[in-house]
Amino acid sequence: MSRGRMSSRLRIQFLALLMLTGLGGLGLRLWWIQVAHGAEWTAQLRGSSQATVRIPSVRGEIKDRNGVTLVQNRASYEVDFYLPEMVKGYRERLGSPPLTEYRAIINGMPKDQKEPDIIKIVNDGIVPRLNELDLARDYNAGRLQKHYRNDTEVPFSYIKDIDFPTMAKFSEHDVGLPGVDIAIKPVRSYIYGALGAHLLGYVGAPDDINKEEARKFTFYQGDVEGKSNIEKSMDEYLRGKPGVRYLRRNAKGVIDGVLHEDPPLQGANVFLTLDARIQSIAEEALRAISRGAAVVVDPNNGNILAMVSVPSFDPNTFIPSIKAKDWKALQKDEADPLVNRAISALPPGSTFKLITSLAGLRKNLANARYNCGGGVSYGDHFFQCWVAEKHYTHGTLGLMDAIKVSCDSYFYQYGNAAGIQSIDAVGKMLGLGEESGLELTGEQAGNLPGPEWMQIHHPQERWSQAQTANVSIGQGYTLVSPLQLAMAYATIANGGVCYYPRLVDRVLNQDGSPALDENGKNVVSQKPRVRTDLRNELSPDKIDLVRKGFWKVVNEDGGTGGRARLKNVQVAGKTGTAQATERGHKDTIAWFACFAPFDNPKYVVAVMVQGGEHGGSVAGPVATRIMERTLALDEAKFDMQVAWLSPAHKANPFQMIKDVTYHDSGGNLGSDDEENADESQNADAQMASASAAPDVEPEADSQGKVRRRAATAAARAAPVAPPAPRNFFQRLFGIHRQPAQVPTPPPPNRRRGTR
Repeated sequence: MSRGRMSSRLRIQFLALLMLTGLGGLGLRLWWIQVAHGAEWTAQLRGSSQATVRIPSVRGEIKDRNGVTLVQNRASYEVDFYLPEMVKGYRERLGSPPLTEYRAIINGMPKDQKEPDIIKIVNDGIVPRLNELDLARDYNAGRLQKHYRNDTEVPFSYIKDIDFPTMAKFSEHDVGLPGVDIAIKPVRSYIYGALGAHLLGYVGAPDDINKEEARKFTFYQGDVEGKSNIEKSMDEYLRGKPGVRYLRRNAKGVIDGVLHEDPPLQGANVFLTLDARIQSIAEEALRAISRGAAVVVDPNNGNILAMVSVPSFDPNTFIPSIKAKDWKALQKDEADPLVNRAISALPPGSTFKLITSLAGLRKNLANARYNCGGGVSYGDHFFQCWVAEKHYTHGTLGLMDAIKVSCDSYFYQYGNAAGIQSIDAVGKMLGLGEESGLELTGEQAGNLPGPEWMQIHHPQERWSQAQTANVSIGQGYTLVSPLQLAMAYATIANGGVCYYPRLVDRVLNQDGSPALDENGKNVVSQKPRVRTDLRNELSPDKIDLVRKGFWKVVNEDGGTGGRARLKNVQVAGKTGTAQATERGHKDTIAWFACFAPFDNPKYVVAVMVQGGEHGGSVAGPVATRIMERTLALDEAKFDMQVAWLSPAHKANPFQMIKDVTYHDSGGNLGSDDEENADESQNADAQMASASAAPDVEPEADSQGKVRRRAATAAARAAPVAPPAPRNFFQRLFGIHRQPAQVPTPPPPNRRRGTR
């Protein structure tokens, strides 16, 4: 009996020991998980209970030299589809999603692949609910499918830049659809419309998405990037830093609140050398013509104060994306409003005689005199002077008078005496035949032809005196842009210093400190860059010969630029008229370049007009109006209000312009003596390439067409819940749980904002 009790007691003690050991092991395990590795599991739990949203960065502003804001940001609301979440919601509500097959290239081999039919999911599960609320819109289904196949990390923009009534409907109604969200994004606003459009550029969606970065976020909102001109060249500094919003998920995985937010940081502000008032003056003056350009430069430092090209466009059309029909209209427009004519290269005509004059002075031709008998023969070709059509000759001339009357015969002989090598050398000193370095989209370098150039581009031809004669008067293969011409005339205006053009004055962070490059230096130097100092080649008195010749052009009777004469200021300049061919269309190109005041120049203006009959009567009045108003602005005698501008566009842009007159102007003070272009000499213009392809919103296709709701809304498909697993007792006794409908999960309560 005692043995039985002893045995029972031992068994009980053994069982107790076993239980204590088990409890001890369980306690040790709990300590190991909760204490030793508590932080690790807490982080994982937090990660599974929150979602992250990348907030787009906010771009810096673009301003003129006086701080007038030209480009800023505004808030834009759009409806986004998070496609993976949409597929997941469909699966939870309605069961397995429909599938579609497509052919893909995998490891270089074609292979059939299956994927959820995102178009059917949207059309059957999303659009009907949106249609009930009158929020459905036509969309491009092909673009949706391509987006799902390649860019699932990034939301699909269903409706961009929605209006306030639509926004109010989304806010008022519980849409109740997973993956549908309203996002608030910063988008660009070009405050003054078409003002400076060819300089400022525009932005769009990036060509490539950083998928590695996108995978770090639950929801990814990408940045825009600069597509052309300043927006593109300064993109690195205009871009800010993105923010992050941390969202809380509940036990069902539905987002129900915001935990906290790291706001985005705005990029640096870019200050241009432009003066918005002078830009407005030039824009207004150039609207008297159909196709052309104007550049205003400070000759004392190379700062670009205005640059205008017509016809023009409104960059706001590209924000947030441009409609396909609008993009096609811009591309098909024969007048090419996207082309920046200020950086397009065309034959400069007699304005090129500046370079020829300086080339001859390098060869000690200051006192050279040549006779004009109506033309000069080279080989079997007779090169006419423009006065031959007027049945008189210029007689024997020196350099200053030859510049004044723009005698072609004189410069045929003078140019050949100087030699093509000297002409090309001076042209290169002044920046001709090279890009400006401003990084403007599509800039053309132009041509400085010579024997070496001829061997490369026309090996079947040989250079001759006839070719040099053509170059001497800015014809033949010679091509110059209005920007290049302005910088060349700025050199003669200031007495011989050729500056590189400057367009960006400074780049400042939001705290006012200068933005730095990767080497820790200021992004933009405040010091003007000198390209060449002609005073190392020519004495001041020789340079002054050319300056005085330009003074005679405007201020003496018989000068070809008499219409540029002003009452209270001395203007010096040069006319030019040339023949060009653009895409098979023959054009007369009218030029005028001038500087003032003569003794202490403050401004240089270069104007080019396509389809202008004469430089003096067409380009001259345009340049004079810009110069007169800009000088009056300095003296507070004229106030130019900077205002919103619609795109410049004429109904018949190819109509020849014989004369330009401004009705509120005091009239011309000079003569009507005009030089003509030689129609036998044509050159192919090099037009600046159109701006880079923007973010184009395609038109809706057949699968993306929405059938508008009828009077009675169609019944929505009842969601089917997956069967719930049975517990032990249900399996033991054969009890089956009745299936219950799963309620539609509420929409993610997310709002994105800008700061």
